[in-house]
Amino acid sequence: MTTTIIFIVVGLLIVGGAAALVYIGMRQPQTNDDRALLERLDEFNQRGEQVDLEKIELSLPFQERIIFPMARKLGDIAVKFTPQNAMRSISRNLELAGNPGRMDPTIFLALQFIIAVVLLIVLIVVFTVGQSDWPVGQKILMAGGGAVIGFYLPQLWLTSKIQARQKEIRKAMPDALDLLTICVEAGLGFDAALAKVSEKWESELSLAFSRVIQEVQLGKIRREALRDMSDRIGLAEMTSFVAAVIQSEQLGVSMAKVLRIQSDQMRVKRRQLAEEEAHKAPIKMLLPMAGLIFPALFISLMAPAALRLMNSAMAGMF
Repeated sequence: MTTTIIFIVVGLLIVGGAAALVYIGMRQPQTNDDRALLERLDEFNQRGEQVDLEKIELSLPFQERIIFPMARKLGDIAVKFTPQNAMRSISRNLELAGNPGRMDPTIFLALQFIIAVVLLIVLIVVFTVGQSDWPVGQKILMAGGGAVIGFYLPQLWLTSKIQARQKEIRKAMPDALDLLTICVEAGLGFDAALAKVSEKWESELSLAFSRVIQEVQLGKIRREALRDMSDRIGLAEMTSFVAAVIQSEQLGVSMAKVLRIQSDQMRVKRRQLAEEEAHKAPIKMLLPMAGLIFPALFISLMAPAALRLMNSAMAGMF
């Protein structure tokens, strides 16, 4: 009994620690450790206090001092055994998802291994403590399968973030292009119009526009900044919009006319996607109807007849 209690307590501690690591990793602050230290240094300098690096480091939150460096060390070890193509794929997916939590590929890989190990340990503890008659090979197979599922859970979460971000951008593009067209027709330049659109909304599209403006201000060529934005979003609509803007700039075509045509095309595309989703609705409703509604309807219709047959002379047949 004492051994069972010890296993349960250890399993709960491991699960709690892993959940805290995952939660902290998903809510990683916007700035990295070096920038956080620099901000603390500036704060101490503005106060006129004597700068003490040890005091500044101790003033940082616990996750920035302990959790993130440990996760980054674990990720660095995992990177040595991970192919470069896989690391590039993780980096690409993080960019497409809008870099949630400002995670780098190292932190993301560390989270994958942490969740896999935690699920493996939890399943081993459950199979050890539980009164299961399964053979040892089946228990090992189940624990290994749980570890594999835990390893791929962050990737599934990242895929859902990518799809949600692209859907939000696709939905916001027609309205943003309308405002962009109005600003350009009112006499603003394209960069100023982008800045106005990014000020009016707080969405993934406005963040992408504001990043383009920052890159242009830092000296990057505008067409390169727009192409990079298109690569970070990964939408065919955005690629078409960027190509049209670059072509109009190179050929000297009216920017307002190009933007108006693009906004009309985006609105037609959004309507077509909405109609496509509406046509998919009956097929998606088929599974819950067949699994939930039809059995209940069958029981409610056939139960009275079944009761009558059980109490009739034909009951022996059933």
